[in-house]
Amino acid sequence: MIGPMSKIRAHSAAFATGVALLFGSTALIAPQVAFAQAQTSGVVQRIVVQGNERIEAGTVLSYLPIQPGETVDPARLDLALKTLARTDLFADVSIELVGGDLVVKVVENPIINQVVFEGNSALKEDKLKDEVQIRPRGIFTRAKVQADVQRIIELYRRSGRISATVTPKVVELPQKRVDLVFEINEGPKSGVLGVNFLGNKEFSDNELSDVIVTKESHWYKFLTSNDNYDPDRIEYDREQLRKFYRNRGFFDFRVVATTAELATDKNGFAVTYTIDEGPKYKFGKVTVETELKKLDGNLLAQILPIKTGQIYEDERIEQATDALTFAAGAAGFAFVDVRPRYVPNRETQTVDVVFSVREGPRVYVDRIDIVGNTATLDYVLRREMEVAEGDAYNRVLVDRSRNNMRRLGFFKDVTIEEVPSNAPDRTNLRVKVEEQPTGELSFSAGYSSVDQLVLDVGVTQRNFRGRGQNLRARVSVGSLRQQVDFAFTEPRFLGRNLAAGVNLYSYRYDLSEFAAYDTKSLGGGFTMGFGLTQNTSMSLRYTLRQDEVDVADSYCVPDSSGVTQVSTVLCAQRGAYMTSLIGYGLRLDKRNDPLRPTRGFFADLNQDLAGFGGDVNYLKTEVDGGWYWGFNKDFVFSATGSAGYIEGWGGDSVRINDRFYKGGQSFRGFETAGIGPRDTLTDNSALGAKLYAIGSLELTIPTFLPEQYGIKAALFSDFGTAGQLDDIDRLLPNGEFSETIKDNLGLRASAGVSIDWKSPMGPIRFDISRILAKEDYDRTETFRFSTSTRF
Repeated sequence: MIGPMSKIRAHSAAFATGVALLFGSTALIAPQVAFAQAQTSGVVQRIVVQGNERIEAGTVLSYLPIQPGETVDPARLDLALKTLARTDLFADVSIELVGGDLVVKVVENPIINQVVFEGNSALKEDKLKDEVQIRPRGIFTRAKVQADVQRIIELYRRSGRISATVTPKVVELPQKRVDLVFEINEGPKSGVLGVNFLGNKEFSDNELSDVIVTKESHWYKFLTSNDNYDPDRIEYDREQLRKFYRNRGFFDFRVVATTAELATDKNGFAVTYTIDEGPKYKFGKVTVETELKKLDGNLLAQILPIKTGQIYEDERIEQATDALTFAAGAAGFAFVDVRPRYVPNRETQTVDVVFSVREGPRVYVDRIDIVGNTATLDYVLRREMEVAEGDAYNRVLVDRSRNNMRRLGFFKDVTIEEVPSNAPDRTNLRVKVEEQPTGELSFSAGYSSVDQLVLDVGVTQRNFRGRGQNLRARVSVGSLRQQVDFAFTEPRFLGRNLAAGVNLYSYRYDLSEFAAYDTKSLGGGFTMGFGLTQNTSMSLRYTLRQDEVDVADSYCVPDSSGVTQVSTVLCAQRGAYMTSLIGYGLRLDKRNDPLRPTRGFFADLNQDLAGFGGDVNYLKTEVDGGWYWGFNKDFVFSATGSAGYIEGWGGDSVRINDRFYKGGQSFRGFETAGIGPRDTLTDNSALGAKLYAIGSLELTIPTFLPEQYGIKAALFSDFGTAGQLDDIDRLLPNGEFSETIKDNLGLRASAGVSIDWKSPMGPIRFDISRILAKEDYDRTETFRFSTSTRF
């Protein structure tokens, strides 16, 4: 029987374990409640909350799963206690049934005033604050503190300090507030005393050391963090070794064991990788099996980058899987599952590969979220997406969308990741962009061995108003070049996939040092560009300009012997002429990355026809192309080339300012206008070429410097020719051909090294060249640099 003053007191077993965190003479008891079951029950007439200071009684009642008028028993009381315990609001909870009153007594958890780190020197406080979950003005609980202790220890372990210890302490403050102090003993840094390999026969220890990221500790490696012991890095190294061997034919390769022995003085570890290389395999029979009726397995097998007899490589399997996925997507199958099956033959040391192409589970894009775009409007990014909300998910189209956004040039990085949706057949896409400055109000000064002193004042906005529009207004003044131009481009004219732009300019180029004349141009034009297919585009343009060629009169006055100071060809070109031309461009771009390609190729064709009005008639054709192959992130080989030809029509010859002048930036090792026809009567009479063809081979190489230094290097070789004048340009006034005008389509070639440095003062480029082949009349240079500083 229950008396009017009988009590039922319950404490949850969930609070059975307590801890005291001591700091000085103060102590804080973490949540602790003992539960003893009462064998009585009763009806709750009223609920009374006691002991609460900051938390309102109504908040406590909102968590309590008991209402007045309900009958309680020990099970209900136990449930109520556990419910309040899970809120993390209370250090102690008790419930008493006194007559018809249910008395809930609570002891509130303290509020954290500040979080302090002591003893840390190897890791900055900001990094520790980012790692822990406890924040000022948050609720203190023992579980949260212990979880953060483990996070800090793990952070130190990853930085090579495996003996680091963390002791949490608490300082009590008035009004139920506490300061939480993490006392850190960082301990010594555990370096890597040695890296050893056992079982390797095909590759030396030095070759394998270059594969893994863990490096031996040396005093001079103070700029690297890969010379400390990190178990996670060791696991990564195992995978790197596996990739290295499997991409060189060792299909059976495995890492048998990895051991890390701590030195007796505990100042580092000796890491040993025990490996089993196995035999070297080649590809055997490669086939494609498909359950999709519209796809022919034999035809699909022909597009695979794998041939029987080639050395086995895992990378080729990945490339083949991507090729099959792309081919199926192009054929209209957005949901395909491509899985390779391996059949190794140990006797013949071959691996047969069967690619199984099946219809995969259907997944649709539920929502596309774009984050990180603070300046660029959402629709500018969404219009570059190849997939829309509600469309079938297609990885090929998602990759294309990422490249489209990168090609804009507005972002440092673009990533598109899948985020699970509530429905199993749905997925969300999260587009994360990191914007980079696209607007510039600049004044720059610099020196170039090509353009000499250059001053540049301009306003450029490649993402005007965040709408993707390109606006440029610039004034450039140099000892060789003076230019004023204005241009505006709308990438989606009339809301269509059509770029339209207009430009106006005034241009003067002083070539008196190289060709004894200077030229002035005043004009403008408009352009339109549009896509033809996924990888091809076309542009149309019209230009109207007035060109003026100026040669000093004193240069053209013959001396007593009838010889002028400059070529008579130049003197005959003096005057102003109007040029009206239309042109078009075609582009095929199949590079894997529009900014930093490591695979693929591109090709351009441009033609301009002058003669629709104006005083000049000619047809100019230029082609450009390039092919890229990356062996890894440090070694990327590229082969690029360009060629051009210009021919007059309607009885016109090609004017000197419309010809091609190659050298300097376009042909390293030669000065500006350093190759091509030249009147050797004077030292500075470059006459320009009607025909040129230039190729370039380049291999980026590692500098072994930290990436933050911004120094990159490449080996190069440029080769080609330029020449072919009209006969009229070689005739003297007496009707004879000039013997001083040299025009030879001989081979020119150079080789050297290029160094690019993103210095604090601005970008600096050095080109060091050695001439391999040239004509006697060519003008060469061994060293060239350029720099600019913006302020």
